[in-house]
Amino acid sequence: MPNPKLPELVLSNDEAGVLRGWMRRRKTAQALALRARIVLRCAEGGSNSEIAAELGVQRATVAKWRSRFVVDRLDGLLDGASRAAAHDLR
Repeated sequence: MPNPKLPELVLSNDEAGVLRGWMRRRKTAQALALRARIVLRCAEGGSNSEIAAELGVQRATVAKWRSRFVVDRLDGLLDGASRAAAHDLR
């Protein structure tokens, strides 16, 4: 049963495609690839703790990127320097 405290995270097909591309692309910064992996896993369901354990990160890290994605979608996963470059990847 989903945790009612977690923000619902539903991906469009386009968003899922972009996230998978960021994970696979060799030139993608590793931090961005990890964020993409976190969001894709969140969309599959599971608690922040479960996802953190699977991916080897802190629960707070999963919570941060889940929340950012819910609010700002793909742009929420980018840092300032990456925003312009990532728009080229879409």
